[in-house]
Amino acid sequence: MYEKLYRTREVAELLNISVSGVKKWIKEGKIRAIRVGRFWMIPESEVKRILLSINPSEMRAVIYARVSSHKQRKDRNLDRQIERLRSYCSAKGYKVVDVITDVASGLNEERSGLLKLFNLIIGKQIDVVVVEFKDRLTRFGFEYLRRWFESHGVKIDVVEESEKGYIEELVEDFISIVTSFAAKIYGKHSRRFKKIKKVIEEVVRSEQDNRENN
Repeated sequence: MYEKLYRTREVAELLNISVSGVKKWIKEGKIRAIRVGRFWMIPESEVKRILLSINPSEMRAVIYARVSSHKQRKDRNLDRQIERLRSYCSAKGYKVVDVITDVASGLNEERSGLLKLFNLIIGKQIDVVVVEFKDRLTRFGFEYLRRWFESHGVKIDVVEESEKGYIEELVEDFISIVTSFAAKIYGKHSRRFKKIKKVIEEVVRSEQDNRENN
């Protein structure tokens, strides 16, 4: 009788681990796989065996939460974000080993919390990183980070696919991008840079006034 075969990515999704984690198990002989051309294929019976034996509490999870300003932190946006992620981890059966936070722009690559997260991954101390939205981890280049995490056997579990709020953060990041490029092109002390910055600030101020009045 024909038995269904799964590709490594499909098995990773079913077992809630990274693709590299599945390949590591195959290499170590923890999961039986069949070589089909260039790909490893896992029999359905083997997937069911692993699903029955795996203990979710063995999945070491780190919660990563971020807001861009101290105002948002003061408004308890960060606390509420952490509470939602704790509830999610509890429902998934993850063992939360750390909660990492940042109060910084998603464009900032030198965030202390993010650097701490990298060290935990390199040190093989975690299995999954849980974030509310992709943008909480990084505003741009999420797929690059995901692939790097997976290369170290760590999965990113995103609770929601799209972010519906945080308009202020998006505006701040937009200002940061435009002013950064303008500074590189014209120089921070040039008249053109100051003019561009002034125009952006006026547009943002006008948009904020419109939102407050509506």
